[in-house]
Amino acid sequence: EVRPYDLKPGAIPQAEEAFAEALPYREKYSPIAAFWHTEIGPLNQIIHVWGYEDLEERARIRAEANNDPNWPPKIGAGNLLNMNSEIWIPAPFMRPLGGDQALGAIYEMRSYTYQPGSIPELLRRWGDSVPYREELSPLAAGMYTEFGDLNRWMHIWAYKDLAQRAEARAESRNLPQWPPGTPGLVSQENKIMVPASFSPMH
Repeated sequence: EVRPYDLKPGAIPQAEEAFAEALPYREKYSPIAAFWHTEIGPLNQIIHVWGYEDLEERARIRAEANNDPNWPPKIGAGNLLNMNSEIWIPAPFMRPLGGDQALGAIYEMRSYTYQPGSIPELLRRWGDSVPYREELSPLAAGMYTEFGDLNRWMHIWAYKDLAQRAEARAESRNLPQWPPGTPGLVSQENKIMVPASFSPMH
């Protein structure tokens, strides 16, 4: 589950402080997989990611956590402009989210929308090509939508900094196996994110 929250300008430091304070209580029920805030793209946004075995486990854990007096974090109603919840299915070749993964200081989240029926071929092509691309930078996540806006593919890449991102992307264009070239691409968007101090992926 990927949960992007839009905040008022200047509210991110307080929101991350509130999350850091409340997170130990929430993690009694299940661990957080990642927590970022946006640096480039849609600004004033925090994104937290939670992993579940299935929707039944998600419903059970969220019900238990919502009965905890220390959860949810006290972001402040005036700071929270919009909340969204997205359910994604990990690609077969994706590394598990969460744990202590020091992959990079910045992360790029790229979300693509495809024509209906494109995702199975996308997964096949990406599965063949990702090992070559990961020689340049690690794929932190690769997922497709299950609910909400369908036919979407999200891939998240970790980098040391923006200079390394530019270098890796330039070098990737010289790889004969990259990009995978999946047909049916409709639209693309991206955002550059910075992990919070308490994020397992950092």
